[in-house]
Amino acid sequence: MNAPAYSSPAARGPGAYLPPVPVQRRWRDSIRIWWREIDKLLLLLIGLLMTIGLVAVAASSPASAARLSTGSVRLDELMFFKRHLVFQSMGLVLMIGISFLSRDQARRLGILVGGVMLALLFVVPFIGETVNGARRWINLGISLQPSEFLKPGFAIICAWVLSWRLRDPGLPVILPVTGFFVLVAGLLMLQPNLGDAILFGGIWLVMVLLAGMPWQRIAALGGVGLIGLTLAYFLYDNARNRIDGFLAGGTAFDQVDLAQRTITAGGWTGTGLWLGIRKMNLPEAHTDYIFSVIGEEFGLVMCAVIVMLYCALVMRALLRLTGEDNFFAVLAAAGLVTQFGGQAFINILVNLKLFPSKGMTLPLISYGGSSTLAVCFTLGLLLAITRRNPFLAREGGSLRDLIERKEERP
Repeated sequence: MNAPAYSSPAARGPGAYLPPVPVQRRWRDSIRIWWREIDKLLLLLIGLLMTIGLVAVAASSPASAARLSTGSVRLDELMFFKRHLVFQSMGLVLMIGISFLSRDQARRLGILVGGVMLALLFVVPFIGETVNGARRWINLGISLQPSEFLKPGFAIICAWVLSWRLRDPGLPVILPVTGFFVLVAGLLMLQPNLGDAILFGGIWLVMVLLAGMPWQRIAALGGVGLIGLTLAYFLYDNARNRIDGFLAGGTAFDQVDLAQRTITAGGWTGTGLWLGIRKMNLPEAHTDYIFSVIGEEFGLVMCAVIVMLYCALVMRALLRLTGEDNFFAVLAAAGLVTQFGGQAFINILVNLKLFPSKGMTLPLISYGGSSTLAVCFTLGLLLAITRRNPFLAREGGSLRDLIERKEERP
């Protein structure tokens, strides 16, 4: 078989059409570009927290396994650790895979997932599974909590709508975003799920502040939020009991009080791996109260290190936005990091007996199936959105500068 002959441009004639030659990027080139653009420090902080999570779940797994064992069925002491290792591996692959997406692809994926999870949130009150008095999960082979995946979708959708303001400063973008939040909060309270409703409120507040919502409107909506919390207190027994227990100081049998006693039992340096005793009395030691298990077995020093790692991750993500000239990227990344940081610090405050129990896991550290995958999905979107080419110059400036520059351009 003869090789194809290629004629010179002169031989083809002056009017000959030369079709464009598609450039196929090899997978090695894609990895090099990804490694050049990814925030390596942010990736390192995520890896450190995931590693701590593996050790923490290994420490708490015997307590939860013993609590769930019966006289006829004895659970493996490391059952939750083995499962967590699988889910964390899946989450790591998911996070890295999503981080390869472009910003436009990440935006489309976030909107798609947010829409699907919002639809599932409508049917949770009817077909969801009831656990501990709340109907929040749907059984799809694995127990799926739609609100966990809706959190990043909510941030992406709100950022997308709010960024329309750059196209037309007269668009009333705040109103649809606020209506979206009210809808989600109402669906969450049907489960009921007050903790996630508060977290969604925090995400919404940060994003509308960055979008330029006047303080007067925020104060007015804050008053409406207080009215909503008051109604939740009187209408939902679970919320009222937790708030009453928190304000009254609790008893030796309250979850929050048990967590506070456990976290201080190990002193500054802890009792050592698998040597904790108080953790055996903790409900949900491998999920909601894993921070207390860390305090007992690894000490208050390790607890302080974990808090500093969360602070460093949040600050690094925000510093990454310095000089960013893409309004959507600023809003989306701010919303995602608010979700991640807010959930982490609410969980820590609950364990320190500084906040009523909310049933939130500690991101990247607590055991979880769908919750672990949801956190990794969130961080994958964050890594994709904060990717930047180090060789491109940026105009930078504040968000107001971004809007003003857009208005000045024809």
